[in-house]
Amino acid sequence: MVTRLVFVLALMWPGFVFANDWTALDTPGAFAIMRHALAPGIGDPADFRVGDCGTQRNLDVRGRDQAARIGAAFRDKGQTFDIVLTSQWCRCRDTAGLLNLGPVEDAPAFNSFFQDASTRERQTRDALQALADQQGRPFVVTHQVNIRALTGQTTRSGEVLVVRHAGDRLEVLGSILVDP
Repeated sequence: MVTRLVFVLALMWPGFVFANDWTALDTPGAFAIMRHALAPGIGDPADFRVGDCGTQRNLDVRGRDQAARIGAAFRDKGQTFDIVLTSQWCRCRDTAGLLNLGPVEDAPAFNSFFQDASTRERQTRDALQALADQQGRPFVVTHQVNIRALTGQTTRSGEVLVVRHAGDRLEVLGSILVDP
């Protein structure tokens, strides 16, 4: 009885989504935004430099495998994307390439602002504009802080949110997670 009540209450909770909600991708205007695959640790070293993977937190073997399996799962479901927009951080760029879901394009608006929250509002606005400017269906690879700013939800490493535009944020339609 308690389990059933918890389930019913969860269904009524705003923003509650089911994992592996592939049917959400069939919603008009739906596209995918993903937190990079598994890259152990938090943040980046003090000497971090964009473009120098040796100064960054990177995907490990499980993260590279996870990214490849996520891409395979999308291809197996017949899901196609016109472009993969990615943060310039190596863990995102590597994830984007390993997905093998379309041409990869750096999109600085999706760079992490974890270590400099003062850029949050500008980057979020720029990210929404970059998405609005897309002619086709994008797949975005970015960071947890960016996804939270855009959707109001947090994500696990490798988690994909199915979203669509909803004014000044992205509406979450579903979630897909391929464990590492």
